[in-house]
Amino acid sequence: MRTVRAQIAVTALTVVALLLAVVALGLGDYPLSVPEVVRALVTDQGFASTIVVQWRLPRVLVALVFGAALGVSGALFQSLTRNPLGSPDVIGFSTGSYTGVLLVTTVVGTGTLGVSAGALIAGLATALVVYLLAYRDGVQGFRLIVVGIGVTGMLHGVNVWLLLRAKTEVAMAASIWGAGSISLTGWSQALPAFAVFAVLTPLIWAVRGPLRQLELGDDAAGAHGLRVETTRLAVVVLGVALIATVTASAGPIAFVALSAPQIARRLTRSAGLPLLASALTGGVLLLGADLIAQHVLPTAVPVGVVTVVLGGIYLLTLIVREARRRW
Repeated sequence: MRTVRAQIAVTALTVVALLLAVVALGLGDYPLSVPEVVRALVTDQGFASTIVVQWRLPRVLVALVFGAALGVSGALFQSLTRNPLGSPDVIGFSTGSYTGVLLVTTVVGTGTLGVSAGALIAGLATALVVYLLAYRDGVQGFRLIVVGIGVTGMLHGVNVWLLLRAKTEVAMAASIWGAGSISLTGWSQALPAFAVFAVLTPLIWAVRGPLRQLELGDDAAGAHGLRVETTRLAVVVLGVALIATVTASAGPIAFVALSAPQIARRLTRSAGLPLLASALTGGVLLLGADLIAQHVLPTAVPVGVVTVVLGGIYLLTLIVREARRRW
């Protein structure tokens, strides 16, 4: 029964993602109807095709793919910590990647490749620090989250210090970028990120089985012959690589990684966190948030602002529900 429900949920999420994509391709200063959007995609001729394929399609694909990456990253870390708050946003890996980008931008001043390398290295360094500080005869999920929150606080201080020391124009550009926006992410930034995701996808699929064993607990996983710490470290590296790639390309986009896996689990009613459904949910959430950021609000804002507001409501609901359950 759960398998049938999961298949229905995945199909429904795919349909919603496609519908949102068509709507997003049709909205703008030059509005297009659904038939016009479909014709522009198929024929690849005329001004409408230029608008749809060259101007709007990159942003829509970026929203879907980046949202999927955030959803999968959140599912990996929440499965690892066995806690709905165990998201890379909360643990500090997103903030660590942002610190790496700020260091490269304000101190070194290199281009896109340097920014991507900075985000990945700093994200992995943050993960290593959190992992080592949380390690005590193994890593417990709750301890990892608490240590991650502390490291996040320190990194926020470092980020503010870097912005205060930077030149005004550099600090302003970094602050705007730090809000999390996909409006300026064209093919030149998107294609390298897509290539990274293409490499990571089979690796993530390969750790799907061991991850399910980890969800049973370290003792049970070890009894089945699983190398617990090695598997846990591999999952951390893969999750950080996903979040660092998104951060390097579009800035820190909060709360999608936190909410997408839990929404996917409720839709599929699966025992663990479903990776495919989490990816689809993340894509739907980020594309939906970007539509709100572009077309619903009086003034267009970065999509990260919308996800922070919606994610804050979600996090508050989660905390209130947890408090009621305990009382």
